[in-house]
Amino acid sequence: MTHPLIPQIIELATPIVQEMGLEVVDVVFQTNKRPPILRVDIRNPNTDTSLDDCERVSRILETTLDETALIPGAYVLEISSPGISRNLSSERDFIAFKGFAIKVITNPPYLQKKEWQGRLQGRDEEAVYLNQKGRAIAIPCSVITQVKLAD
Repeated sequence: MTHPLIPQIIELATPIVQEMGLEVVDVVFQTNKRPPILRVDIRNPNTDTSLDDCERVSRILETTLDETALIPGAYVLEISSPGISRNLSSERDFIAFKGFAIKVITNPPYLQKKEWQGRLQGRDEEAVYLNQKGRAIAIPCSVITQVKLAD
């Protein structure tokens, strides 16, 4: 379940990150940790995401979050690159990883299965398409909770 502050954090972080020529890929708020950890994954669309990219975002986003007092109490801010093993969310991800092995998780189960694996064929507004041993499968977007590269 997504933390209720995530949409507000994304709304706050996105213009800051975009102004630096970067993209917000994912935001996770781990409130089960003491202090809680806010992790913002960023990507440089033009080259590998560098430590400098992470540091620049960290400095500005930390100041902005503190000024807005959006997160009550102490927390740890982590800015990182999502790396290669990650969730696919943007149109760019689905294009870049076409043909790669993926795992699709559904809730409720689709055709009595919660996990589907196969090779990514594409995505549109209706479904994610994968190839499972030569068989084409369309999984409706309405039941998909996560699409990620297979381990």
